[in-house]
Amino acid sequence: MTSAERRASLGLASIFGLRMLGLFFIMPVFTLYADQLTSATPTLIGLALGAYGLTQAIFQVPMGMASDRIGRKPIIIGGLLIFALGSVVAALSTSIYGVILGRALQGCGAIAAAVMALAADATRASQRTKIMAFLGISVGAAFMLALVIAPTVAYYLGLTGIFWCTAALALLSMVLLYLFVPGHYEHTHDREIRPGSFGRALRHPDLIRLDLSVLALHLILTASFVVLPVVIQNSIHLSPPEHWKLYVPVMLISAALLFPAVSVGEAKGMMHRLIAAMVAVLVVGTLALGDAIHVAPWAVVVGLIVYFTAFNILESSLPSLVSRFAPADAKGAALGVFSTCQFIGAFLGGVLGGAVYGRFGVDGTFQFCAVVAGLWFLVVLGLRSPGQNQAENSEYHSA
Repeated sequence: MTSAERRASLGLASIFGLRMLGLFFIMPVFTLYADQLTSATPTLIGLALGAYGLTQAIFQVPMGMASDRIGRKPIIIGGLLIFALGSVVAALSTSIYGVILGRALQGCGAIAAAVMALAADATRASQRTKIMAFLGISVGAAFMLALVIAPTVAYYLGLTGIFWCTAALALLSMVLLYLFVPGHYEHTHDREIRPGSFGRALRHPDLIRLDLSVLALHLILTASFVVLPVVIQNSIHLSPPEHWKLYVPVMLISAALLFPAVSVGEAKGMMHRLIAAMVAVLVVGTLALGDAIHVAPWAVVVGLIVYFTAFNILESSLPSLVSRFAPADAKGAALGVFSTCQFIGAFLGGVLGGAVYGRFGVDGTFQFCAVVAGLWFLVVLGLRSPGQNQAENSEYHSA
């Protein structure tokens, strides 16, 4: 990478990660503290966790396409302001319904597609896979950081403090956009958009598999976190400020396994096989967690290591595969669809996870996640290597 590409990569990965940190911040603690809110039930707690996903799903593609026309930066700045406003609404709320409203408003600031498209604009084609991988890794890092620090922040500042922190993160992201990302990447409204490219991105079989993959991944993640804080408190007997004692070693082990796995997959051109293998591991991890709560604390720890290793590898790998499969003239649209599916998954995971937890308890929630992962495994069995897609796209663009 050139120095300009490295600077843009650092800035965009930081912006992407900070925003996702704001969204992830309540996940490790919300179930434990939601009883402070009036009218809270398991289903409404799940809805509050996933509400942002519904509005993200609604606005992601339109804002991604708008970024193709009017520029990436105006969309990103506007989205961050809306996200900050939603955080303030949630911080000032005393009922579960106010938090749901604030979370939904957070989701209206749908900038993921615009950030990923700006990342593609800011780098040469030969470096695009790297920057997309950086974005994926930033999401995983944000998630790890949220798991480690959110329980302590919530213990001392409460849910209100959590939401004020997310508002501050949105404002910090705007500063980083100004400082690290050169302004000339903003002007993309003159770009030619080939008729039919958006529909072709929607019909691409490998992109469909990747879209369903990110939907399933975030459905499982959000549903799991409806119950995981309760499991850690009741099965491992750690109070919220002590949750980091579990998350830090689990995340370090899973991160140590991530890099060699992805490196080998990339070197051998087997990323599509790595994806399928990690989905199978996720099935095992969710089933193990459901059983481990009846065994011993050490079994829960092992289940979490398996679960988060699979999650981190999948989360860091899927965006770069989308960037390789997407038609060159519809990357913004393809990445918008991908991001939309991610947030639909988060919404469904919150709603369904809360409902299943309320009716079937912790065991039923993990079993539900395992069923979703099993169906997902059948979907990704047909995923091709990105190299098999290059000839098809080359033929299309030479036409």
